[in-house]
Amino acid sequence: MTHDDDPETPHIEAAVFRRLRDHLLRQRPDVQNIDLMILAGFCRNCLSDWYREAADARGITMTRDEAREAVYGEPFADWKAKHQREATPEQLAAFEAARRRHG
Repeated sequence: MTHDDDPETPHIEAAVFRRLRDHLLRQRPDVQNIDLMILAGFCRNCLSDWYREAADARGITMTRDEAREAVYGEPFADWKAKHQREATPEQLAAFEAARRRHG
């Protein structure tokens, strides 16, 4: 049996997602989205887009702001004001280089 066939898989995956979200919210709010994009190719905004897409796939209508609040734990503008810094020239250059490498 593959893990995808196990009825517990969605519960495990949901727990992993919550742990990742909580880690980014509580332990590492200092990690900037641009750094996540450079290193991993996704950020909190990507997670919120994926969250909304998954809701839509289940017939649940969700706005972009609602999805972001689900991922950020508060309205995006509030999180941004507390945690997001202006990207440095080095970060912008690294982001552009990563974008070119990974298309």
